[in-house]
Amino acid sequence: MRFEEAREKVRGFLNAAKKTEVVFTRGTTEAINLVAQSWGRAYLCEGDEVLVTELEHHSNIVPWQMLCQQTGAKLVVVPMTDRGEVLRDAFEEQLTERTRLVAMAHVSNALGTVLPVGELISLAHDRGAVVLLDGAQAVSHADVDVQALDCDFYAFSGHKLYGPSGIGALYGKERLLEGMPPYHGGGDMIRSVTFEETIYNDLPYKFEAGTPNIAGAIGLGAAIDYFTSFDGQAVHAHENAVLRYATDALESVPGVRLIGTAPGKVAALSFLMDVAHPHDIGTIVDSEGVAIRTGHHCAQPVMEHFGIAATARASLGMYNTTDDVDALVGALRKVQELFG
Repeated sequence: MRFEEAREKVRGFLNAAKKTEVVFTRGTTEAINLVAQSWGRAYLCEGDEVLVTELEHHSNIVPWQMLCQQTGAKLVVVPMTDRGEVLRDAFEEQLTERTRLVAMAHVSNALGTVLPVGELISLAHDRGAVVLLDGAQAVSHADVDVQALDCDFYAFSGHKLYGPSGIGALYGKERLLEGMPPYHGGGDMIRSVTFEETIYNDLPYKFEAGTPNIAGAIGLGAAIDYFTSFDGQAVHAHENAVLRYATDALESVPGVRLIGTAPGKVAALSFLMDVAHPHDIGTIVDSEGVAIRTGHHCAQPVMEHFGIAATARASLGMYNTTDDVDALVGALRKVQELFG
């Protein structure tokens, strides 16, 4: 009962039309793989195209590469600007009669760029393409309404929403999910089995093979309750204010270079320092009691675009304040002292 209550909470959170359009997964990565291996293998063939952007996380690149290898389809990449924005004209130009699916981030994990997904979805649909959004980085920073967006699939992870790891969800339009074969076999995804034939269960259970992550789903529901207990507009306003403060503060530190400066961003700042490698920055900053992430952030093509191997990234949430930013700046000045 509480498991299904959690599904209803996800439906409400995403504003899906029906609870049957919500499939529990292990997270964004499995949700994308589900669409690739179920919808993709059923509907793609040699010569078809899958369109992605240069901003994507590996989890929204590799499953499509695998699908293209399996089907003979082609992966097409829309480039980005040096500010970290999708080139709209290139996006429209690369949409062709062969484009069957567009898979793109709602928000870039490496740069924080908010993609103009509403406009891009409309362009894709005008060409007859299906659209999947990787919402992992968006769910805690932006209002998500899958009906208003009119996306065909939306994937996200619980741990990005202050919930447990190992749980997430895939939203899919009912007509698409109905026409997709199961991704995994066994457990509650069946209605009856004989050696001659298996009859699959109804949505969404057709895609939920094996013992479900009951505790994880309930935990995700609790996280949604917690997150939605706050005034969403107030949260966004607070995060944007802290982001502006942090942007100005980091730009004031000599030798700091921000990577990804799109005007439409969520509260994440990727940066470099001219005196130290990002991994060294992370070590010193950690010793000063400030938590950041360093590396390629599972977005190596983004790093390649900028001709770098890694960045340091400060991710700000609704719980962060300008005092936290000041602590980060102080830690960066420590880096300068040690390496400068």
